Amino acid sequence: MTKDLRTDVEVIEACLGGDQECFTELVNRYKNLVYSIILRQTRDSEEANDIAQDVFLKIYKNLASYTPTFKFSTWVMRITGNHIIDRHRKRKLETVSYEEYIETGSTMTVTAPSPEAEFLRREQTERIGKIVADLPEMYKIPVVLYHQQGLSYQEISDRINEPLSKVKNRIFRGRKILKTLLADTGE
Repeated sequence: MTKDLRTDVEVIEACLGGDQECFTELVNRYKNLVYSIILRQTRDSEEANDIAQDVFLKIYKNLASYTPTFKFSTWVMRITGNHIIDRHRKRKLETVSYEEYIETGSTMTVTAPSPEAEFLRREQTERIGKIVADLPEMYKIPVVLYHQQGLSYQEISDRINEPLSKVKNRIFRGRKILKTLLADTGE
């Protein structure tokens, strides 16, 4: 079987069996997905590249824990999302002492969101991510490709090998399901 035609599970098994080139194949398959998720959160291409390298190291270290009952792309997206959340948690918020604030005549402007606002944003993002992850695959894949990776309807049609009309329909229905589920959770 040629390398291009192997499933993710076959490539993972070969990688776990010691074939180092197979992990490069996984990186090539998922680098755009990982990068786009990170870039959407960081809005900085250099930082996104650095974080993507960290994510792939984490994927490599945890490859043996992957269970083929789940799609590998879902597992990769979850690791990427969790890594971004962990990274945000580790960042220290810049603080200014009360004395410095008084000395500057309280003319400082606050550019960073408050810890509460950041927490609520992360919590909402996690809830939406969980709801998207629970969508049926036929809706989840087009919705993720459109909204998270920014692909056009035609690009999605080409990627998943489905007619354009079916892609548009699935994105429409996926959004409708998401709207209902978000309304049920109070979003």
